[in-house]
Amino acid sequence: MLVALLLLLSLSRAIEAGGEESDARLCDSKVALDPRPHSVSITEFGAVGDGKTLNTIAFQNAIFYLKSFVDKGGAQLYVPPGRWLTGSFNLTNHLTLFLEKGAVVVGSQDPTHWGVVEPLPSYGRGIELPGGRYRSLINGYMLDDVVITGDNGTIDGQGSAWWGWFADKSLNYSRPHLVELVSSKSIVVSNLTFLNAPAYSVHPVYCSDVHIQNISVYAPPESPFTVGIAPDSSHNVCIEDCTVRTGYDSITLKSGWDEYGISYHVPTSNLHIRRVHLESSTGSTIAFGSEMSGGISHVHIEEAQIYHSFTGVDFRTTRGRGGFITDISITDLDMEDVNRAFRATGQWGTHADDNFDPLALPVVSRISICDVAGRHIAQAGEFSGIMESPFTDLCLSNITLSLDSEPSDSWTCSDVSGYSYLVSPEPCTQLQTGKPCVNSSSLGSIHDQGHINTGEAAAM
Repeated sequence: MLVALLLLLSLSRAIEAGGEESDARLCDSKVALDPRPHSVSITEFGAVGDGKTLNTIAFQNAIFYLKSFVDKGGAQLYVPPGRWLTGSFNLTNHLTLFLEKGAVVVGSQDPTHWGVVEPLPSYGRGIELPGGRYRSLINGYMLDDVVITGDNGTIDGQGSAWWGWFADKSLNYSRPHLVELVSSKSIVVSNLTFLNAPAYSVHPVYCSDVHIQNISVYAPPESPFTVGIAPDSSHNVCIEDCTVRTGYDSITLKSGWDEYGISYHVPTSNLHIRRVHLESSTGSTIAFGSEMSGGISHVHIEEAQIYHSFTGVDFRTTRGRGGFITDISITDLDMEDVNRAFRATGQWGTHADDNFDPLALPVVSRISICDVAGRHIAQAGEFSGIMESPFTDLCLSNITLSLDSEPSDSWTCSDVSGYSYLVSPEPCTQLQTGKPCVNSSSLGSIHDQGHINTGEAAAM
């Protein structure tokens, strides 16, 4: 227990609870994570770490007991070394879930141990199938001050069964995630390893003041549509010092789907991502959308290493999405063995249902990408906007890509405009005109403009 307390004392990299940020360096804001005044071990509630005994009730009872300390400074649930098999369980306010070194929380491969919940209101249905969705392994709803951390403990979703069910279309509901926090604030996820998520590993949705730091995420290349970290209609998010290797997208930013995301109207805004190592087998290492109908804005990404991936940085949308992707600053990228370095497309993704508005055109504008070095790149960039809503102010500067193909095939562009400076190979003519690029510092404040209505999420 002393180790747990000392490690929590050392975790002084967190978000400023409830505060608005005034510059593009959200990850620089810190508060100390003080040890909780009360701590219990999962073994005190009858849990057995043999990898065979189902411990769902033990986790649920432990959390229920720790609710009594919410108004007494909060509490910690300590998970010692062992393999702790469980189904879904919910967290509570002012809680630290601490996984000791050698502790592995293992998700059951029985779908009945996960439960089913209503779809998120900004999606209107499950992302993969109409109707509900499987509850995630570790959940939080309308919580304040939650820390999920450890001494590099592990959360293993045992996703191979879910991937098989997804592939043979035998699931009745959309796949679950490992950690999902809904309509919550002051969240820290740090110093853990996430393995084999059925779908996403970490999914904060309708959240604010989220700090994700020093985590490792892995799902094998063949795992279908597995995603590492997915901020979704969330505000004030820092992601730093993380390593993510997944089958599909490493980090993806979302904000709702078609008419549901438009009406819910909660953007993903004020994000800072830095010092990340990313690999994506079939998707993109950093993706915006394609479900972005609530909007994505004021994102600063720096010091990203992008290796062995299909696409590096990807902006995805389509007619009927509505929303916007604006005020994005990306700088200091190192790429190697990437099929396509950059893409922005207005012809991507399916619709939630037939009720979408085809006249709801997305806006993609004010995107700056600079200081990029790439080796063994097959294609530099593909930029294809929408005729009725071209992508504008796409600015590229100080980019050098070593291609494995002829330079004449390196860029394709349509319905876009922007500017480029010191880019090799030289981009298409549509990106050689317009006003000069803004750099990351000249984006100024990433304080979100206007009121954000967090709305009410579906009951968990």
